[in-house]
Amino acid sequence: MTEKRSNQAIKDDILAGLEEVVDPELGIDIVNLGLVYEVNLNEDGHCEIQMTLTTMGCPLTDLLADMVERQLVKIPEITEVEVKFVWEPAWTMDKMSRYAKMALGIH
Repeated sequence: MTEKRSNQAIKDDILAGLEEVVDPELGIDIVNLGLVYEVNLNEDGHCEIQMTLTTMGCPLTDLLADMVERQLVKIPEITEVEVKFVWEPAWTMDKMSRYAKMALGIH
């Protein structure tokens, strides 16, 4: 019998998976860029990711959504991934991690 993992362990796996999704234009993952706003996982394994993009109308919307889905379906507890793009609050460079700012040469 398989032991049920804690919600925190699953959430850690989700964040680790999202850190593997790299913005092709900037070469930095979406977590460090501050693009992931919310992660929700319900009892049925439906995972909803609320994220934004650096600019509205970004041509990478579908590509990033596919990349997120491919990473998260690897997690056994996740049965479905839904990526919702939100525009409020608007993304700013302040949302980036220190690592992302250093990698992009922003002081």
